[in-house]
Amino acid sequence: MLFTGEYEHSIDSKHRLAVPAEIRSRLESQGVAGVFYLAPGSNGAIWLWPEKTFEAMAGALEQTLLPEEDLMAYEELLFSQASRVELDSTGRIRLPERILQEHQLDKQVVILGIRDHLEIRNQKEWKKLRKQKLEQQSEIILRARRALAEQHRQGEKERS
Repeated sequence: MLFTGEYEHSIDSKHRLAVPAEIRSRLESQGVAGVFYLAPGSNGAIWLWPEKTFEAMAGALEQTLLPEEDLMAYEELLFSQASRVELDSTGRIRLPERILQEHQLDKQVVILGIRDHLEIRNQKEWKKLRKQKLEQQSEIILRARRALAEQHRQGEKERS
């Protein structure tokens, strides 16, 4: 499932956050249940994966080329901090209090669609970071294109 977009939402006093209706309807249309896994991401945001995506990702770790101790450290961090969360009847998930505190999330947040997952970020911090990224947009695109071209060249080498 491909996630895109930026959505401003509020966390209520019971730590519940509404998943955007557009995302919920896409999940339903693809027959994906309203279950997510939530964990801290590598960029300091909270990442939210659909259950099937998270389980596929966990299965893929078995085929990884990471050295044993690197894989163990990654798995300890990811899976020990992950929480399974379900949409309630009104399309909300309940965020664990420890996650809210660790990531300094207050009432106002932004939900970002980032390819295979959603990210939950502090709204004020995201606005600052977004502005910085937009100022560097042409440089970011150029670096990404170079990295993709290099990946393509490596793939061609391996196939030859």
